[in-house]
Amino acid sequence: MPSSPTAEQQMRRLSRRSFAVAGGAAAVGFAGWLWLKLQAQNAGIPWFLRKTLNFNAKVAQAYFSSSRLSPVYSADQARDPRANGQFGLADPKFNPAQWKLKVEMPAGKASRGFSLDDIKTLPRAEMITELKCIEGWSVVVQWAGARLADFLSAHNLGLRDPNAPASPGNLFDFVQLETPDRGYYVGLDMASAMHPQTLLCYELNGKPLPLEHGAPLRLVIPVKYGIKNIKRIGTIRFLDSRPADYWAERGYDWYAGL
Repeated sequence: MPSSPTAEQQMRRLSRRSFAVAGGAAAVGFAGWLWLKLQAQNAGIPWFLRKTLNFNAKVAQAYFSSSRLSPVYSADQARDPRANGQFGLADPKFNPAQWKLKVEMPAGKASRGFSLDDIKTLPRAEMITELKCIEGWSVVVQWAGARLADFLSAHNLGLRDPNAPASPGNLFDFVQLETPDRGYYVGLDMASAMHPQTLLCYELNGKPLPLEHGAPLRLVIPVKYGIKNIKRIGTIRFLDSRPADYWAERGYDWYAGL
């Protein structure tokens, strides 16, 4: 009868087997990476990932309702959010005291300007909601400002025909907001813009909004991921075609709904 393998022989066999398994796994991983790289691109990402993002957007849109509110929290749960996402905030000469919000009007009408005091004359809205970053982290924050819907209604904005009564049929389909330096911009569907929790925000956790978080005015829209919560709003315009969006142009989901 053959003699039993020694411990050293068993270790050699295990080492060879482990090496073969690891090598096979690496080869499979490399082949997968190569396959991903060679797939047809759709708006900057492989087609099948684009299909997944489009599917997620359709689910979020189907789930959306103007009466469905994002969860609210107690004040003791509020924390300061991270100051990331500094796109559009790099202008060292920016002076918040001289800032004005520009609203572009339909063709043939002059643009309008609004000061922060103009925004503060609108009914004050406060809420404590969760800011969710597309990177995977989230934080509960206390916000205060004016509802975007109140701003549009008070100044007859967002209407295709400003002389006609405000009605859903007279509203543009989309809104675009961009920073004063045009370095960052987001697109929203009008239904999300008119959601009761969509705020033009000027306070964070009971204090004036700091510059790194978008002073003097930012958007807070808890039905969307943080990438849509644009800081330092400079211009608002209304359109009937889907507007350009900073992160959508870089492969992310345009809708970015929660």
